[in-house]
Amino acid sequence: MKKSFSSIKNLVLFLSVTLAYSQQEENVKDTTQTKVNNLEEVVVTGQFSPQSVKKSVFEVSVITEEKINQQAANNLADVLNQALNINIIPNASTGKSGVQMFGLDAQYFKILVDNIPLVNDEGLGSNTDLTQINLDDIQQIEIVEGSMGVQYGADAVSGIINIITKKSSQYKWEITPYTQEETIGDEYGWFDEGRHIQSVKIGHNLSYKLYGNVLFTRNDFTGFSDNRKGKYHTENDGLRGYVWLPKEQFISKALLNFAPNNNFRSFYKFEYFNETIERYDSNVRPNYNPSTQTTDPTASDEIFSSERFYHHLNFFGRFKNKLNYDISFSYQQQKRNVETYNYRIKSDEKFDVEEFEYESRKVLYSKGTFSNFLDKKNFDFQLGYEINSINGYASSVAGTYGGENIDRELGTYDIFTSSEIHFNNKFSLRPGVRLLMSSNFDTQAAIELSGKYVFNNGFETRLILGSSPRMPNYDELYTYFVDANHDFRGNENLKPEQGISAFWHFKKAFSIGKNDDFKLSNKLTAWFLNVDDRIEVTIVNTQPLQQQYNNIDTYRNWGIALTNSAHYKNLNGSVGISFSGTSKKLDSRDFNDDYLYALQLNANVSYYLLKWDMVFSTFFKANGPVQQFVQKVDENDETILVKGKQDPYSWMDASVRKNFLDKKIQLSLGARNLFDVKRVNTTAIEGGAHSGSPSDLLLGYGRSFFIKLLYNLNI
Repeated sequence: MKKSFSSIKNLVLFLSVTLAYSQQEENVKDTTQTKVNNLEEVVVTGQFSPQSVKKSVFEVSVITEEKINQQAANNLADVLNQALNINIIPNASTGKSGVQMFGLDAQYFKILVDNIPLVNDEGLGSNTDLTQINLDDIQQIEIVEGSMGVQYGADAVSGIINIITKKSSQYKWEITPYTQEETIGDEYGWFDEGRHIQSVKIGHNLSYKLYGNVLFTRNDFTGFSDNRKGKYHTENDGLRGYVWLPKEQFISKALLNFAPNNNFRSFYKFEYFNETIERYDSNVRPNYNPSTQTTDPTASDEIFSSERFYHHLNFFGRFKNKLNYDISFSYQQQKRNVETYNYRIKSDEKFDVEEFEYESRKVLYSKGTFSNFLDKKNFDFQLGYEINSINGYASSVAGTYGGENIDRELGTYDIFTSSEIHFNNKFSLRPGVRLLMSSNFDTQAAIELSGKYVFNNGFETRLILGSSPRMPNYDELYTYFVDANHDFRGNENLKPEQGISAFWHFKKAFSIGKNDDFKLSNKLTAWFLNVDDRIEVTIVNTQPLQQQYNNIDTYRNWGIALTNSAHYKNLNGSVGISFSGTSKKLDSRDFNDDYLYALQLNANVSYYLLKWDMVFSTFFKANGPVQQFVQKVDENDETILVKGKQDPYSWMDASVRKNFLDKKIQLSLGARNLFDVKRVNTTAIEGGAHSGSPSDLLLGYGRSFFIKLLYNLNI
């Protein structure tokens, strides 16, 4: 506690010094207050060119920069944890957090940055660790639900997230440092406990045509002990180490944006990401010496380090005031290394150190779209290409690959076209098709047909039909685990899974009052999502038992959601409810395909107290019970299927932000996970090859509190 009080005292002292140093007032434009609500949201995801949400044929949901700031969110997992139909699945043993959408895991969901997929340890765009995506330079986050194979290719089965970064500033100089201190549950210390974040962004308009910025961020998550005893625990009682692994991240970003006129813009963006995760073994070897009656306890520990290099060169504009083009070139690399060693705990000494590359991806990527060939208001069509070459590597210890390292190259070469037909001001259609050609799989196809109709009374309806394949991953292709007791293999003859979805949206925006003081927006959404040829583990031989991945199963999800948002003067709020059913038809087993149902509810409210220049925000999400059929072994040692259940839980975050000195200084205070969620009981998870089914699921590290201090120097 002494360290905690000392840390808070130092932070208050730093705030006081900063306030005293920054007495000179300056007129700074406020871009985060309520007047933002009067502007139409402009989206780029899936569009021929940037346009308002109202005009888009697709239904695009937007998470604004203001919402991100209200949550004091630092990575993508912090933000999406409150989104409807999205579940964040953390893995405390690896330090990663994945996303689940409509019941499908991160393999079926694609994450993009400025319209190009982001590389990660395991692939391109999908299977992304959300905690590795920093939000310090984000303009907004755009979410499209449903299969988006025509616009974004393979693995965009359940939807896509497109992160739009900032590329300009209205100021000559923009210098924004901030520091953030956060408890991890009830654990906090100035250096060795808690979460410690420091960041600085420097932007400069070199001329009216040229803008550049650099950004540096350090995010130190020191781990969550809970009932564990940390790195220096010497007893062999299973309590050494951490429940949530310590993780330290360093992010460096740079941008150069050239925009000489309205018909041309080009930017180059670079990012270097470095992450270190430390894993401490819970098993301690006492190494008792009877002659001296002393111990020299040791343990076998690991350090995982990830590096990401990201380059993106983009050209966007209009050729001869007619043809629109948007062309991107990217080189990305992410590699994960591991250092294994034995550790003498008392003397803080490593020995028997081994270092090697664990897994990596190198990607050459290019995407281009061309539109406005005819320069007509009522009709436009788009031609596009997407090319990538992925060189993937996984060491034998990264998976069970028969004792051999796996090094494979996958190239995809896609062409696609779509058109927008505006029959009148009310009715629009958008058909499209993509051919996906691959060096490893047969040619695939994706289709879309979307329509929008605006009624006379202002109601809008949209129907979006789309498809997308999902490519097999490394484990499904190359696993080889064969010994005296096991025969479990991948299958290089697997074919891509086939996903198709239908989404219907019906919404209306209202304005009430003389000055439109009260605004209300309501949206009803219904959907159906189907995945055929799902890859599952199958029994190919019973005596002896042999198992292999094969395309055998079908997955279906349908649901309905109602979302409502309201704005009255300085008060903003929204509430949403979602009801969905999931069916898994497992052709490899004697199994029915009954639908299992789930319910979610979310809400948020923000109040702007203009007199004091303060914003109060609360975010809430309730997750109902989740059911799933799992394999169990009965009293006769026979494998049967039973209906498992995960208990319901709720999540609430709250914050208050106060501006000082004409918004030069922002102070944010808040709490995450107010209901103190750590684990939820579950019988809906199957056990592994060498372990039984877990009785609970680790979701959080308890109630946490944060303080954030940001300084805006805008000249």
